[in-house]
Amino acid sequence: MAIKHVATTAGNRAVEGDMTVEEFKEWLKRFDVDNDGRISREELRRAISSINVRFSGWKSGRGIRYADADGDGYIDANEVDNLVEFARTSLGLRIVSQY
Repeated sequence: MAIKHVATTAGNRAVEGDMTVEEFKEWLKRFDVDNDGRISREELRRAISSINVRFSGWKSGRGIRYADADGDGYIDANEVDNLVEFARTSLGLRIVSQY
């Protein structure tokens, strides 16, 4: 699974090929630089930036607000499904349940 963006006709960003939810979670773990099992806004910004999505700082703030159910400022394992939905709708990533 390679994460590479290509432009779509609608102007949204899309990943070349689908990835599963598990592949998305594994990809996201690479940005957990302090290895605390949670994703901070800065870690999410780096992840979003790595796939060349514009306004990564702004979108990471939106992503945290969207996915952070308990309001602690981090996305933990219980909240990743919320982040998957955000990535699908706001980042244009094609994430499927399974192949």
